[in-house]
Amino acid sequence: MLSFLKKIGHTLYRIWFYFLVFLPILIMLPFLVIFTLSERTYPQFFWMARNIWANTILYGMGCFPVIEWEQRLKKGESYMLVSNHTSMLDIMLMLKVSKNPFVFIGKKELVNIPLFGFFYKRVCILVDRESAKSRTAVYRRAQKRLQQGLSICIFPEGGVPDEHIVLDDFKDGAFKMAIAHKIPLVPMTFYDNKKRFSFTFFSGRPGRLRVRVHKFFATHNLKETDKIELRESVRAVILNDLEHSH
Repeated sequence: MLSFLKKIGHTLYRIWFYFLVFLPILIMLPFLVIFTLSERTYPQFFWMARNIWANTILYGMGCFPVIEWEQRLKKGESYMLVSNHTSMLDIMLMLKVSKNPFVFIGKKELVNIPLFGFFYKRVCILVDRESAKSRTAVYRRAQKRLQQGLSICIFPEGGVPDEHIVLDDFKDGAFKMAIAHKIPLVPMTFYDNKKRFSFTFFSGRPGRLRVRVHKFFATHNLKETDKIELRESVRAVILNDLEHSH
């Protein structure tokens, strides 16, 4: 009986999440459409995504961000933001961490989600991981966004790994891009997102969402040949943190 009630609770928690995802989009629809018509109004769109959409979902789910800073982001600077990826809450939590407007680099498959996909393709740089041509286009679009003063966010595992994997191998993209554009790389550890709202259907519960923003990795003296060393150094920082967290 207790197991059955838990399953009902987890199901309702999932339904509530999707309700919170779509409700602010529907309410803000006219403003969102206006702010996505031009790249020049992206900061206004980002403000709404961060302060209204992400807050509604996180606090509505009973998930309360607790951010520890080893080094703080400076207003007006561009960064490469990276973290471990375990949950759909990662997107909202990343928005909560950074006041500096940024764009995600994400999988093109998410465009197919109704309504969400309409805005997703306007505010993200889409990548088809199977296409070399697509990956090249990503670098050009990223450069344009950085020139506009934005930052870039990539989840370098390239997707959400199986739940028994603490941290999957990292792809090269974020590190190659950070070196090419000479922007600081900002590693973050998301500790609790997997237990709060993982991709296992009958799971999840409210609580704290702890984040540690680690010291940045400078890239201005690095060459493309340094990307593997940078990639593994960043991964080691996040992995060590996850393995020693409580």
